[in-house]
Amino acid sequence: MIATVIGAGHVGLTTAVCLASKGHKTYCVDRNKKIVRNIKDGITPFYEEGLEELLKDVLHKNMFKTATDLKKVLNTSDIVFICVGTPIKENGTIDLSEVKKASIEVGNVLKHLQRQKWLLIVLKSTVIPGTTQNLVIPTLETRSGKKAGEDFGVCVNPEFLREGQAIRDFLSPKDMGIVIGEINSTSGDILFNLYKDFSCEILRTDLTSAEMIKYARNCYLAKDISFANEIANICQKLGIDYLKVKKGMEMDRRIGSFLNAGVGFGGSCLPKDVRALISKAREIGVQPRIIKATLEANNSQPYVIIHLLKRFMKSLRNKRIAILGLSFKPYTDDVRDAPSFKIIEGLLSQGASLNVYDPVAIENTRALFGNKISYFERAEKALSNSDACIIATEWPEFEDSRIYRNMSGRIILDGRRILDPNSLPSDFKYVAIGYPL
Repeated sequence: MIATVIGAGHVGLTTAVCLASKGHKTYCVDRNKKIVRNIKDGITPFYEEGLEELLKDVLHKNMFKTATDLKKVLNTSDIVFICVGTPIKENGTIDLSEVKKASIEVGNVLKHLQRQKWLLIVLKSTVIPGTTQNLVIPTLETRSGKKAGEDFGVCVNPEFLREGQAIRDFLSPKDMGIVIGEINSTSGDILFNLYKDFSCEILRTDLTSAEMIKYARNCYLAKDISFANEIANICQKLGIDYLKVKKGMEMDRRIGSFLNAGVGFGGSCLPKDVRALISKAREIGVQPRIIKATLEANNSQPYVIIHLLKRFMKSLRNKRIAILGLSFKPYTDDVRDAPSFKIIEGLLSQGASLNVYDPVAIENTRALFGNKISYFERAEKALSNSDACIIATEWPEFEDSRIYRNMSGRIILDGRRILDPNSLPSDFKYVAIGYPL
């Protein structure tokens, strides 16, 4: 099949490159000409493990092309994926402006499409339930003068891509499955045929249910993380090592796998989707108490590590603290809603000086904090003159205890429970969420 993907963000570019790697001629369309030029040269606009290498491969095989003009590529396409951003507004509601713009553009092209082939339009962006039915389809029909389900197809195909593992999740979705929301069976059949060689369960449902499945999954996973953090906080007060409790919980197969305790979750999906569903629930007269509590618990979790640090330092003023890890998770440079940023802001407000290091997220951090903090290209350099260290992201290199040996201070706060305290010299003080003090 020939596919067009609108949007060159994390979801759009990953989708386009992976489809091309599966043998489908794929176009990636974006309004940003600079980003398009870089992608054409094999340079990705963000870091995602394995993506740049795969991009260069599909470019070399001539299976992937970029474009800024949608009209030129839709004439030959079988499927168009809408993969634009849906950020949260200040009032907590979802911003659907990019989805509407994309729908207008597709509708305008659809009106003058000179071809007999049926075009399937697939919404892959995360949207509040009812968006496809109430916004996308009416916009497409109004702009094109054609009827959805008769003159063109419509599907909702939510993404379940974890940043840092997006390539693997797309190409091997056996743990996630594939969800197809369809306006009719003709639309669903086309998308099903695109995915039929993927070794995973494929669920076919209606448009609105598919939209809701995305939010339900993310809110459930977010709830698990906040629950795990709360249990870890209790364990610490009781002198119990949370990892022992976690192991006992994981023996029960009814319990989920998002039980790693630490400084909280971040990124572009979980916080945004939880906020959006809270806003939608209130709009329809439902009080989302559990979901709301999940977000509140997560928002306060990064500050737990600061309170732990203050137990060992009377004052943080003029103390130099090293922060290892800035991205919200490893193998990505995404710092949106990263717990590290709340930690940085909290420490700065108390007069601390900060040395920070991350393998790939330095520039994204510098864009926000500028010269308020000091940036380093190696963990050892950031640690060398530090009074204490906070591990905020679970990059594997931070598991090596040797990088900490030349710290001037001897306090390590492991916000992700990745470091073995027994591997440290005896004069170090190891502190972690859920670890006995």
